Amino acid sequence: MTDPDTRRADLRDLGPAGALAALWLICPALLGFLLLAKLSVASEWLMSMGTLAPVVFAVLFAVTSGLGLLPTYAQAVVGGWVFGLGVGLTAALGGFVGGALIGWLTARLVARQRVEHAIERHPHASVIRKALIGRGWWRTFGIVTLIRIPPNSPFALTNLVLAACGVRLSVHLLGAAVGMTPRTAVIVGLAAAGAASGAEDLQSFVTDGPGPWVLVGGIITLLIALAIIASIAQSAVTRLAD
Repeated sequence: MTDPDTRRADLRDLGPAGALAALWLICPALLGFLLLAKLSVASEWLMSMGTLAPVVFAVLFAVTSGLGLLPTYAQAVVGGWVFGLGVGLTAALGGFVGGALIGWLTARLVARQRVEHAIERHPHASVIRKALIGRGWWRTFGIVTLIRIPPNSPFALTNLVLAACGVRLSVHLLGAAVGMTPRTAVIVGLAAAGAASGAEDLQSFVTDGPGPWVLVGGIITLLIALAIIASIAQSAVTRLAD
């Protein structure tokens, strides 16, 4: 058990890094619901951009996810709803890779040395860090990819942890691209299907859509698919850690 002096030293060393972690944990959860509630407004605004709409979407996706303002799942819903599966998935992938870059740079600027000082006081944490970055490029890439796969992996907070632990930028970006593609494709595809029904927003899709049982069945299917993805990733991470 950590003694009080060590805990106080940890808090002192983390400083802005601890505040950034709290912000990146809370802010996306709150603003994500707001974005989904204003889906029709966001859709109309994006469509007014014309042929530049996918580019504008990807840039905004990168900035807001990288700075920990909006969650990736809510923005993936917008991409699928507005652009369909093909363009929506491509723009979303560009957005979260750009967000991973912005998040990595921000975290390194704010947190790198502070987190390292805190880790040095905890032998167990040092062992975990070495398992993450001390076993070669490909092994680290595999672990980072698997960490990114589960749908409950918070994007901004994961950027902070990986960058603070010293994960290389190339591994960080490629792991994000490969690991987040499956869950993003599922979300974008379902949003595209919802938009294809003719609904103006999520509320009208629920009330005027194909019926509550079809909606419930779709949600259950989504949860099962994401649970399978998360289970496979967790098992793989456990084997690598062992």
